[in-house]
Amino acid sequence: MEKIALVTDSTSDLNNDIIEKYNIHVLRLKVIYKDREYIDGVTITSEEVFSNLAHEIPTTSTPVVGDANALFTQLEEQGYTHVISVHISSGLSGTLNMIDLAMKSHPKLTACVFDSKALSLGCGALVIGCAEMIAKGKSYDEITKQLPAMREKISVFFVVDTLKYLIKGGRIGKVAGALGSIMDVKPIISIGKDGIYYTYEKIRGKKQVFKRMLSIAKEKIEDGKAQVWVMHGNAAQEAKQLMEKLKTIPNISDLKLGSVGPVLGVHTGPGLLAFAVIQQPFYK
Repeated sequence: MEKIALVTDSTSDLNNDIIEKYNIHVLRLKVIYKDREYIDGVTITSEEVFSNLAHEIPTTSTPVVGDANALFTQLEEQGYTHVISVHISSGLSGTLNMIDLAMKSHPKLTACVFDSKALSLGCGALVIGCAEMIAKGKSYDEITKQLPAMREKISVFFVVDTLKYLIKGGRIGKVAGALGSIMDVKPIISIGKDGIYYTYEKIRGKKQVFKRMLSIAKEKIEDGKAQVWVMHGNAAQEAKQLMEKLKTIPNISDLKLGSVGPVLGVHTGPGLLAFAVIQQPFYK
């Protein structure tokens, strides 16, 4: 009989209620300063990262290989036969490749290490979808066969106050780094099918950016029902304003608010406003 474990990493930005409800196993990245390091979302908060950015911009690292091996050994000992492991885009982090390598040392487990080609709740939505299917008694094969189609139903868009943190962290992708300093032009950023950031559209002025973010959300759900997650990094007021506007759209079947974790906060800086659209039905 199958016993399926669900694994992700901390950049999926799932809250503790969801993690506990579905027994999700989370491998955590690290936030590293010159003289100390922290565990993402455990020994450091996003607020602490943002408040320290003026003094030092830390680096981040993938989960520790030893932690991954310890988790997979524990799952074996607990009688799990299968693992579904969903992670941040391999185009943005080496996490997935590390997990895939660690998993090869545990041949007793039948495993699917899946590239979300997204991040934050764009990745988290896939994890929740898998968790719901596991709870409904779906088999490993049934779930893993649906993952590519589920991934195609997720769109992520975001804007940041400044591009300097994406540039500093080497996560700028196909976004032109000079845009933000030219005549108040800000890029609305999305993630391509290759899992790398690109400029979806260039907008001048913060108010116009907000309006365009709202209109993009409307465009993405005009053909059918969708779930929407609004995320922010030290931009709670703007996120709540976007939530209020989105509440008036009939096609939104579920609307939730979240915030990015410390590791993603390092790379975006404060002032992040984002949303993920998950087209429904998400899975069969």
